[in-house]
Amino acid sequence: MTTPTSTVVERADERHRYEILVDGKLAGFTEYRDHEDQRVFFHTEIDDAFAGQGLAARLVQEALTDVRAAGKRIVPICPYVATFLTKHEEFTDLTDPVTPEVKGWLRTRLS
Repeated sequence: MTTPTSTVVERADERHRYEILVDGKLAGFTEYRDHEDQRVFFHTEIDDAFAGQGLAARLVQEALTDVRAAGKRIVPICPYVATFLTKHEEFTDLTDPVTPEVKGWLRTRLS
């Protein structure tokens, strides 16, 4: 396995996701929808070819840092994001609980 020379996280608003690129190739993404002042994260995926490199953690760390900078709040419907938040208390102050209302709202947006 070769060591990546360039890893970048970018927000792709038109696709409602943050993407992580390794040497210019899409390695994974975390998807969201904005609901008022909340950014609702619902799915995170890393391509198998890039597994085991800590990319999911870096992707989510940078995405949540961007959420803070944008003045929004986090709703972690995605299991990976929810687990990440249990280990990174620095985001507790901007995390909202997952509620049936938010889940219902998200279902209508994704259908």
